[in-house]
Amino acid sequence: MIECYKTINGRVLPIPTMESGCWINIVHPTSEELERVVKWTGVEHDFIYAPLDPEESSRVEIEEDQVMMIVDIPTIEKEKESEEGSQIFGTLPMGIIILPEVVVTVCLQDTVVLRSIAEGAVKDIHTALKTRFVFQILLRVAGRFLKNLRLIERDFTKIERRLYDSLKNEELIQLLGLSKSLVYFSASLKGNEVTMEKVLRGRVLKLYEDDRDILEDALIEIRQAIEMSNIYSSILAGTMDAYASVVSNNLNIIMKVLTVITIIMTIPNIIFGFYGMNIDGNGLPLAAFWWLPVLMAALGMTGAWLYLKKNNLN
Repeated sequence: MIECYKTINGRVLPIPTMESGCWINIVHPTSEELERVVKWTGVEHDFIYAPLDPEESSRVEIEEDQVMMIVDIPTIEKEKESEEGSQIFGTLPMGIIILPEVVVTVCLQDTVVLRSIAEGAVKDIHTALKTRFVFQILLRVAGRFLKNLRLIERDFTKIERRLYDSLKNEELIQLLGLSKSLVYFSASLKGNEVTMEKVLRGRVLKLYEDDRDILEDALIEIRQAIEMSNIYSSILAGTMDAYASVVSNNLNIIMKVLTVITIIMTIPNIIFGFYGMNIDGNGLPLAAFWWLPVLMAALGMTGAWLYLKKNNLN
């Protein structure tokens, strides 16, 4: 899908075709669409194809008058299926190509970061001011990382509440998924930080004072997200270890209760089995009194329970 947008009278509006000062947004394109953009803009083939590799790392490349930046953006791979479910978070490379006339973005998925700009939800966007526009995208990417980290923290809190009385593996598996998401976030954020620091030196793009402030704000949020990601990872790792022990302890308690019940219930089985043997009644003590086995069983069970309770075994 190819979309063209341009700031007209202070608003970002869709336009039918490419114009000078516009923004070309490419989402999950076909080969024909990519070749069409290459023909329109003269962009390098490697620049426009590189962001479509899901394993591509964050970096900056310069080729004559073209600059390509690849940054990782957060994605939600699995939406909530139920009230108690949790989301699975990941990252995806997005390419930002700055050409003499236009800015081109390339991504495999339609992201909230770019969609909010295209729909006019972000104020003070000017597609003709290419450097500022690119830095505003980077600021939105950093903000989206922070928001998704807060979602991870919220999901973690919900799972933690259910873990107190749970003996199932489902909650621990969900925590493992959140832990993997934090690892991906941490790696992507560090790559984005290196890329932004390289741009901030002013050797990639010409920086104006206002533009530098936007990039510095984005870099601050990226570093804040890195710190949050590290903190959450440490808490999550400790919680998983602690609750793995809790689950094991809860299972041990249940097994202990079942063992006590089995021991107590064995006493009447022995007595009733003894008096139920098919032999002459004169050979059994007090066999004429039917209530005697019941009384002996009750006394035996009570004695066993008191003994186990006294020794803190039940």
